[in-house]
Amino acid sequence: MVRVTTPGIRLLPNAITVLALCAGLSSVQFALTGNYAMAIGSIGIAAVLDSLDGRIARLLDATSKMGAELDSLSDAISFGVAPALVLYVWQSHGDRIGWVASLIFAVCMILRLARFNTLLDDTDQPPYASEFFVGVPAPAGGLVAMLPLILTMQWGTGWWSQQYVVLIWTIAVAVLLISRIPTLSLKTIKVPAKAIAPLLVGVGLLAAAIIQFPLVALAAALVLYLLHIPYSVYRNRWLAAHPEAWTVPPRERRAIRRARSHRRLRLRPASRRVAGAAMRAVRLPRSGTDVVRTRTLRERDHGSTPVGTSSPGQRRRSWRRIGIRRR
Repeated sequence: MVRVTTPGIRLLPNAITVLALCAGLSSVQFALTGNYAMAIGSIGIAAVLDSLDGRIARLLDATSKMGAELDSLSDAISFGVAPALVLYVWQSHGDRIGWVASLIFAVCMILRLARFNTLLDDTDQPPYASEFFVGVPAPAGGLVAMLPLILTMQWGTGWWSQQYVVLIWTIAVAVLLISRIPTLSLKTIKVPAKAIAPLLVGVGLLAAAIIQFPLVALAAALVLYLLHIPYSVYRNRWLAAHPEAWTVPPRERRAIRRARSHRRLRLRPASRRVAGAAMRAVRLPRSGTDVVRTRTLRERDHGSTPVGTSSPGQRRRSWRRIGIRRR
């Protein structure tokens, strides 16, 4: 089936990218006027628009090299330059160290986008590589860097709003941007048919939470994103060690993982060698019964009680075992 699109429709993804760029730049203007809530909202709107332009371009078959370059430049400004300037205006107040941290963040964001563009043309990657990003993606990195400001707007000043904490946090997020840590890509996640209705209910609850408690919902989403990184690293390593799971659906991957775990937890066969004490403990009831019977018969014949007689509940000694003959 050939999909025909008009020139106006083909411009729609690029128009959305330009809107994301304008929203990201507007956050700087809001920060300069002291409206930090709108600054956070502008970067969030830019992230939503950035997630839509690529999908719409693929649906309309309107992808182009110009659109890809425009998207990278928009991400560099909206999620690299704009958050760095917002944090600098909010916290540093002309401090030189704060400006250095802002520069590091912006440079790392641009380097991360440049590496992303080069990895698109790399054909030597394994099949599972499309399920992960290398490092934290640009929209998530820009919003995660704003987390101290989000917490301050919601709960007021605290240890998270201290200047040195904000500087360390900004540099730490910059390191995550250019790191080789794998993070999950939502583009490759497939929702089964049975989960569509619960997912729509979850989307409705998320929309209600964003409308009623926007900053709390955004902070919770960012914290959950950071918490998913260890799982993403584990999943990437597991796929690298199991080539048989690269091209199978998620249900078969779970079956492979369960089978591997059962093999790993299977008990080893017991050793044939048993310690002497354990052997005696195993043989004790049988030999003890024989001793009791033997001693009872002897007492009946001789009519005397030998030395060492114990109560019925105690263990009785065998003269033959301890090497003493009866006289």
